[in-house]
Amino acid sequence: MIDTSTIATVPSSPGVYLMKGKDGTVLYVGKAKDLKKRVRAYLTPARDSRWHIRFLMERVADLEVIVTDTEKEALILENTLIKRYRPRYNFNLRDDKTYFSLRLDMAEEFPRLTIVRKVTRDGARYFGPYSSASSAREVLKELSKLFPLRHYPLETCRRRGRPCLFYQIRQCSAPCHGLITREDYAVLAEGAALFLAGKDRDLVRLYQRRMAEAAAAHRYEEAATFRDRIRAIEVTVEQQKMVTAGGDQDVLGLYRDGSLLELAILFIRGGKLIGSRTYTLAWEMDDAEGVASFLGEYYNRDVYVPAEVLLPLPIAEPAALAELLSEKRGARVHVTSPHRGIKADLVRLASKNAATAARERQQGKESSEAVLAELQERLHLQKLPRRIECYDISNIQGELAVGSRVTFTDGRPDKGGYRRYRIRTVPGADDFAMMHEVLARRFRPQEGSMDVPNLIVVDGGLGQLSVLTAVLRELGVEGIDMAALAKSRVAREMAQEEIVRSDERVFLPGRKNPVVLRQNSAPLLLLARIRDEAHRFAITYHRTLRGKSTLASALDTVSGVGEKRRKELLRHFGSLKRVQEATVEELANVRGMSDKAARAVWERFHGKDD
Repeated sequence: MIDTSTIATVPSSPGVYLMKGKDGTVLYVGKAKDLKKRVRAYLTPARDSRWHIRFLMERVADLEVIVTDTEKEALILENTLIKRYRPRYNFNLRDDKTYFSLRLDMAEEFPRLTIVRKVTRDGARYFGPYSSASSAREVLKELSKLFPLRHYPLETCRRRGRPCLFYQIRQCSAPCHGLITREDYAVLAEGAALFLAGKDRDLVRLYQRRMAEAAAAHRYEEAATFRDRIRAIEVTVEQQKMVTAGGDQDVLGLYRDGSLLELAILFIRGGKLIGSRTYTLAWEMDDAEGVASFLGEYYNRDVYVPAEVLLPLPIAEPAALAELLSEKRGARVHVTSPHRGIKADLVRLASKNAATAARERQQGKESSEAVLAELQERLHLQKLPRRIECYDISNIQGELAVGSRVTFTDGRPDKGGYRRYRIRTVPGADDFAMMHEVLARRFRPQEGSMDVPNLIVVDGGLGQLSVLTAVLRELGVEGIDMAALAKSRVAREMAQEEIVRSDERVFLPGRKNPVVLRQNSAPLLLLARIRDEAHRFAITYHRTLRGKSTLASALDTVSGVGEKRRKELLRHFGSLKRVQEATVEELANVRGMSDKAARAVWERFHGKDD
């Protein structure tokens, strides 16, 4: 523990402090407007009333401070040091998936909406966020009915002999074939931008004015088009609830559950609530410091920065955070903690969402514990199977054979434990030998610690299980339970009208007959889910390799394109589809490609007469 005399050496200026353990490991990184005041709060006897801070300080053996000129510089330096050291007691959002957004670049000849992960300051407009690609695609699908913008790259569409299917179903205006003027298309694009920004009233007024102008000029078909769009917009937004007077806001809610902080963010865009996201984070410090640390980590990623961030409680140095967010947004950002009015109501709603998420998480944990306990009892396992690994093989007659490993922790997918294996030593189609290679590579002796599962599941029957037991025996691995899950089999007699499907069967070491779990029971559904995830992961990798192999074989016959150029094309474009869509100029820009070789590749996919 640090001696209180350390306080005298700390300056009263903005900066960053690093708490270190006995071995020099950075345990926590924090920032402060006044370093001396913040350090005194940790080292004086008064801090003993805060058990979570006392828990941390008992492990701190050294303190390092770095002085900065401003609070903003301290905030930037704190984010940099957290990324560098990944301290145990700081938030770690590095594995958190970024949100999806819709991007619309009005500088393009005919702008189109695309789904992207990163929000950058490139002059384009971004809308969202959306929690998944499927939800973003659903928005695009509905939007295409109102604003028929193009769906594909212009060069791809222009190579077609006629407009695509989206034009036939009136979800594309076919600018690639000159069926709409650039001016009229710009009206569609601007309408889509206004709609996504929540400016429905502005959009309706714009279309009403254009409808009146078209009618006055006796362009009745054009006026009818605007009339129909106005009606469609009114029907679409009729069920959407306006929660504020307008504007973009991120509203943060907080719920403390012991040493865990449950945080919920409500995304309000154009005055409407469009989505939310919750985070469960281990936090041993004060709630206010936790909120500030989370915001620094969250907005340091490629996410959309709104005009206003509403917080459940005041944080230290909010002006520094607001200045940093304003710089990233390119416009003024307000960071406030409201106490009354509709903004305070939104914060309470966000906190209510956080509390609900915490309760659901606890209920899910209890339910998962019960399923794992039942699985342990039915399969007579040595330990509660908190960590389960499952392995599968995918190949086509031995070609491009791969193996997969998926990991479930406490009944949930643990993506950090997923691995893919390219089969190296097995010729031909021998699934048993392939499984042997994958398992041997997983459990071979290695330096350092290895996360050992409580239960290993293989996809198959007794044959695959015998391979698993043999590998662990050869490597001297003990204390791990094993099982094989065989898929249900389909049988149909000639005289039968219905198809008969056998039960899923679980094979255990030392038993010839399988253990039959009750069909649709929670333990069996968990095992089947893990097995299916391993199969999905394996076959996805196999398809990826097959696509790359197809690219290589498709280019084998191209004159002037050897192995080096094939590899460079694959590295540059990543898929056969991208190579097929590339123009001659794009192909020629690839490193090592000549104009002649680029023309040969293009003609390989499009023919000389296109």
